[in-house]
This record gives sequence, C-alpha cells and structure tokens, in this order.
Amino acid sequence: MKSPRVPAARNALRILNLLSQMDVPISAARIRNELELPRSSTYHLLNEMVESGFVVHLPEQQTYGLGMVAYSMANAYTQQQPLVRLANRKLEAIAELSKGSCHLSRLAGPEVLYLQEVRSSKAVSLVTKVGVRLPATRTASGRAMLSHLPENEVRALFSIAGDENYGSFRRILDETAERGWAEEHEEISRGQSTVAVAVLDHLDRPAAAVASTFPTTVGCAEGVIEQLQKLAAFLRERMYS
Repeated sequence: MKSPRVPAARNALRILNLLSQMDVPISAARIRNELELPRSSTYHLLNEMVESGFVVHLPEQQTYGLGMVAYSMANAYTQQQPLVRLANRKLEAIAELSKGSCHLSRLAGPEVLYLQEVRSSKAVSLVTKVGVRLPATRTASGRAMLSHLPENEVRALFSIAGDENYGSFRRILDETAERGWAEEHEEISRGQSTVAVAVLDHLDRPAAAVASTFPTTVGCAEGVIEQLQKLAAFLRERMYS
C-alpha cells in the first residue's frame, strides 16, 4: 500500500536538506527557485521553521540558514570534513611554530570531539587523537567554545558532565570570553599546556575550535595565539559568512 504524501512536511525537509548543503545562508528567492516552490508556500514554511528553531532568518541580508535545532540534530559530517580540509595546512604551520601539536575539534554534547590532529617533528604523542572525546569543561578547546554559549546551555552541559563548583568554572569562561582565547595547564596531559580559540558560525555560536598544545616548561611560543585567532577568523569567513 502506498503511503499518503504530506507535501508541506516533504517541502520542509527539502528546505532543510538544501540549507544543509550551503556554506552560507541564502535568500528565500533562491530557496524558491532551487526547489520550484510557490512563493507563498515558501514563506509560510520558512516562517514556521524559524518559529520552531530549525531555520534562522538574518534580516540584514534577507537570508536564511540552519537554526540551532537543526544543528543539534544534524549529522556533523557535512560540516567537519570541509573544516578539516580548510584548516589542515594552517594547523601544520602553527604546530611547527609552537613545537607541539595542533587540533581541530567540535562540541558533542558535554564533550569535545577531536576532528584533526597534526604534530610538529618535536611533538610528543597525546591522547587527543582524531575521534577521541574528552570532557569539554577540562579542555582549552571546550572552554573556548563554551564561553560563546548562553548561560542556560553552559549550566546544562556542566551538570551533565557531573562537575562541581560551577562558580569557579563560570569565572574561567568569563576570563576566556574577555581575552578571546582559552587555556589549560596539565589538566589533560602531564607536562603539556594548551591554548584554543573558538570558530564561530553565522549565528555567533561555536562551530569548532582550533588549539595548540606544547610543553608547559617551554610555554606558548610568541605568535601562536594570534595565528590561532587568524585561523578561526579564516574558517568563519570561508564556511559561515
């Protein structure tokens, strides 16, 4: 027996699928033309999807992109692979500068998921290999990304992680947000320190983080944080603007 069709639901899914394939938000006219939808139906569907959080409307550019709900449900593959390709060479250069390792990661609930690791010739092997997950509250990458989330989301993730003393952790995030980068010293690997910068998307939410890990006794090489900030801005411009 053939299943009954629900055109509105099908078209809403088609819109989500189209937006998931775009590197930048697009106009309603482009959505309408790409999917061959009636003008009125397009705006009705978009308004409903904006209301429910699946789509975000950017009034300054009159464009639409994936909303927070869609991001939380979406498969990260379509985003993380282009990020890895774009970031890899610059991560290698920063790793050589720091005489350590560099990483690209993203939030996965209360954890950080490592998408890429590159090492300089002098770097030691670390636990932060591709595919490894670590508590976001303990890592510099996690702190860099969490510092850009709303308070209620941070509290929820902190609670899920099972950590204590939220006040102390909130101060760490406030310091991170003020200076624009995060740090941790020997909380993940003995003798190693890490600095990290968040990569923000078109919603000003953390899409990823770039980080450099180096021997604590050596310290952060001059220019490493600046290069991480430049890389984060580059990835945002290429992927999300």
